[in-house]
Amino acid sequence: MPLSLNRDVFITCAVTGSGSTQDKSPHVPRSPKQIAGSAIAAAKAGAAVVHCHVRDPESGAPSRRLEYYREVTSRIRDSDTDVVLNLTAGMGGDIVFGAAEMPLPLGQGTDLVGAKERVAHIAECLPEICTLDCGTMNFAEADYVMTNTPGMLQAMGKMMTDLGVKPEIEAFDTGHLWFAKQLISDGILEPNALVQLCMGVPWGAPDDLNTYMAMVNNVPDNWTFTAFALGRNQMAYVAAAVLAGGHVRVGLEDNLMLERGVLAENYQLVAKARTIIEAMGARVIGPKEVREKLKLTKRAPKG
Repeated sequence: MPLSLNRDVFITCAVTGSGSTQDKSPHVPRSPKQIAGSAIAAAKAGAAVVHCHVRDPESGAPSRRLEYYREVTSRIRDSDTDVVLNLTAGMGGDIVFGAAEMPLPLGQGTDLVGAKERVAHIAECLPEICTLDCGTMNFAEADYVMTNTPGMLQAMGKMMTDLGVKPEIEAFDTGHLWFAKQLISDGILEPNALVQLCMGVPWGAPDDLNTYMAMVNNVPDNWTFTAFALGRNQMAYVAAAVLAGGHVRVGLEDNLMLERGVLAENYQLVAKARTIIEAMGARVIGPKEVREKLKLTKRAPKG
């Protein structure tokens, strides 16, 4: 397909993630207060969307505790800064196998729960957007598998749609796009889908441009796509996403460095992305325009 530069771009900031980055940088937020504060600072720097995981405040380990999600979303909503909330629903599908010759019993770190429990915080907090990882895949760790079976995704996708929360399809490879199209064909997801192209995540789609354009070319015309790459290619993919007609994601979930030898804060990554976007002749849009574009409804928590 011919490249078509996007003139109106929104930035998503992935604030903290669930990787083992908490001890690699003092800027990776751990507590709900820190996560919310970092998200608000990112929004002030130009992020229209903040994508949030939660962590144990003491250890920094990834968590699914509902009270942490409640606190993060309440702090952001109670602030004077408007931003679109995007909560992860990727937790609860973790399997860690034993050694190659003895895969069972499952290892420490396994966290595998049902569809309803995986979206319990979504039903409680009602963000505008939540993620839906559209496939099972290996990650860099030798015996870890991110597990998302077709049945699990069908159940989770229906719950999200019924809640009125827009799924952000996380596509780590072309097959994930294929399955997402099936979810739409089956009436589980709405046709005007939102998809995140996740590039360079071992062992998904590599972040070379040929693979990236294969992913872009598999995105239907009536979908909205954003893209990111891990590590040092994060900012290069800001430009690549805009050039290919998409939107961008940056943040400490994907990259800890502002430049070589300099640890970043989330707001600095957003500001750097904004500079790139505007230097390309595009405009960074805010949360109000994103809600209009994606047909999102800003809501308060239940209760």
